[in-house]
Amino acid sequence: MGFCRQRTTNNELRAMIIIDGHNLLHSIVKIEHESGPISDIQLCWVISRYLKVVGEKGEIVFDGTGPRDKSQFDNIANLEVFFAGLGSDADTVIENKIRANTAPKRLSIVSSDRRLRDAARTRKATALKSDVFWDNLQKQLRRKKPVKEPEAKRMGLSESETKQWLEFFGIEQ
Repeated sequence: MGFCRQRTTNNELRAMIIIDGHNLLHSIVKIEHESGPISDIQLCWVISRYLKVVGEKGEIVFDGTGPRDKSQFDNIANLEVFFAGLGSDADTVIENKIRANTAPKRLSIVSSDRRLRDAARTRKATALKSDVFWDNLQKQLRRKKPVKEPEAKRMGLSESETKQWLEFFGIEQ
């Protein structure tokens, strides 16, 4: 197999998403033709934000060897970036990952390629078409995060704070 950046510990209890990188890029171009193309590194950063929001880990596999300088793929949170290399392709790498996974029911495969979706279903993994995944990702990232309420709101005012407010408004106790 080719290049891999950002090795993380493999926690099989956590859901894992494996993405066919160029397949997703191709789907994005079809969906968002007005906004122009997105680069592989831009895609990785967007997916990283999504994975953080949903609390999952992911891997993305691209065909080929990728850029000569792969340092731009360093420090992408929650996402491992793979390049299949010269002797393989992303589909084969992903199929091998599906076969090797010890908890396939916690695995989601993102690709519009029937071969990969069939391989996922054979192992009881979830299979998502790239356009469906991208739509879900966009919706999730557009959601507003709930504002955390201050602790004092639930606990109420302390006795001294209550006394201060009563004095401020001239209310006798």
